[in-house]
Amino acid sequence: MNSADSFSADYQQARTKFLAAARATGGALDAIVHPERGPDGGALATDIAWFGPRAAERVLVMISATHGVEGFCGSGAQVDWLRRGEAGRLPAGVAVLMIHAINPYGFAWLRRVTNENVDLNRNWIDFTAPLPGNPGYQVLADAICPSEWSDEAQTRTAHTLGAYAAEHGFMALQQAISGGQYHHAQGVFYGGDAPTWSRRTQTAIFEGHLGGAGKIGVIDYHTGLGPWGFGEQIVTDVMSSPGFARARAWFGGAITSPSSGSSTSADISGDGLAAAPKLLGHAEVTGVALEFGTHTVMEVLLALRADAWLHAHGDLGSPQGRAIKTQMRDAFYGDADDWKGMVAGQSLIAVRQALTGLAG
Repeated sequence: MNSADSFSADYQQARTKFLAAARATGGALDAIVHPERGPDGGALATDIAWFGPRAAERVLVMISATHGVEGFCGSGAQVDWLRRGEAGRLPAGVAVLMIHAINPYGFAWLRRVTNENVDLNRNWIDFTAPLPGNPGYQVLADAICPSEWSDEAQTRTAHTLGAYAAEHGFMALQQAISGGQYHHAQGVFYGGDAPTWSRRTQTAIFEGHLGGAGKIGVIDYHTGLGPWGFGEQIVTDVMSSPGFARARAWFGGAITSPSSGSSTSADISGDGLAAAPKLLGHAEVTGVALEFGTHTVMEVLLALRADAWLHAHGDLGSPQGRAIKTQMRDAFYGDADDWKGMVAGQSLIAVRQALTGLAG
């Protein structure tokens, strides 16, 4: 089979392919409809598919589109796994729960954020407690997301960001921009002021499907960091934790940790993998983010900044608006056969490793 055929041109095509592949493989399907509509006026939904025994105590969860536009990758990997017949070769007593497009709004609108302009992977915090701080973002907020997006503004703000990196180091700049912030609602990597629709939906799915499981694995698909097509296996547990040790036993010594500085990712607040053990306190949870590279960090950040400006100040129907949407798609989706093949192959290995770990 050609893995590239499992990937899609837009959200609606991705949903159609996923549902068809899940039905053909005997999956038990359900859907949670999103309150918003897509750019084509079409319905949006998070689709759920269950494979294997309903009473399984060991379950692998595969999540796509945590960051909306990154759903091209995760959906393609999910469809490829289904089309290969892998669901029919599960270890005894192990089930798979697929969550397709947990952030369907961002997927359809080519946004990394939810309909609330919130980064879902910064939204999993306790909003009754003091909010995490990010003094670097506070200093750079006007440069990160200026009120205009002209060539002159981009040059001026690039100089400001470059000066910050020169003084504090590039990783400090990346941490300031992407570590998560909770005070600039129209900015990037905004964690929100309350649980989003996608967070509430994922919580409900976990509660409704995983209450009887005692051993759970989670694979969350992402793009935008690292070399073209390379799949970094990021574990948010600290390196001294049992969760990190289990992930190393499952996936091998190449796993990385943002808290140790070994990952391309900043050390973030409010991510879904870190929240999963709290949501599933009755179970042993082993989670990994599969992060597939596309373009340079600065190219990806530029696309995110442009998109934030567009939705806060611009016109989506203008030539500039359409160009920014193309820029966003290109930043997070390697729409080429070699990239798709790399994603599918590395995902297949990771899923088989996780299933073996669950069964062991």
